[in-house]
Amino acid sequence: MSTIIPEGQGIRKAIEWIEQERKDRPEKKTLQLIDSAGMRFNLAPNATEFLVRFYQEKSRAS
Repeated sequence: MSTIIPEGQGIRKAIEWIEQERKDRPEKKTLQLIDSAGMRFNLAPNATEFLVRFYQEKSRAS
């Protein structure tokens, strides 16, 4: 099942940032990175929830 990424630069930048942080700091938990991305990119709560679902689906697919 593919996930549709909602429009908006904030979400795209957050995903790019999270992916880079996961490579640079593998000891950090994804939920910590999502919280940090939410603050860093000033994401609305529903955008942060989208990121949680996005990464949950991504981990199930791996």
